[in-house]
Amino acid sequence: MERVLRLHETDLSEGFGTVYIPPALLRKYPSSNTEPGWQYVFPSRNRSTDPETGDVRRHHVMESGLQKAVKRAVRQTGITKRATPHTFRHSFATHLLENGVNIRVVQELMGHSDVKTTEIYTHVMNKRVDEITSPLDLVMGVETP
Repeated sequence: MERVLRLHETDLSEGFGTVYIPPALLRKYPSSNTEPGWQYVFPSRNRSTDPETGDVRRHHVMESGLQKAVKRAVRQTGITKRATPHTFRHSFATHLLENGVNIRVVQELMGHSDVKTTEIYTHVMNKRVDEITSPLDLVMGVETP
């Protein structure tokens, strides 16, 4: 993130540094397109010209670049199992379910049309029912057994 913020500061100092913001949102928050919170977490190495507006800006990295970076990182850690960005999707869904998020909510987040597709994540969950913390316990500060 520090590298991304430095890159954004450089872009701003050179007269660039905007990202696309939907017009209605840009009217409501006029400087949002230059604010760090709206910048891409994985920005492209190079700026490009938006064909619709002619604005020169940095877009997000291409999927293939992220895939290569994950593959390189997995190799560098010595992990021998196959791992891709899609692996993070599965991990995300599993952790949501382990933390008590309703399966219908996870279904919607994952974009599954059928809950049966989402149910596959319940088979790899690491927690037993007696290990799940009740929301009331969280509010009351009670530790999980």
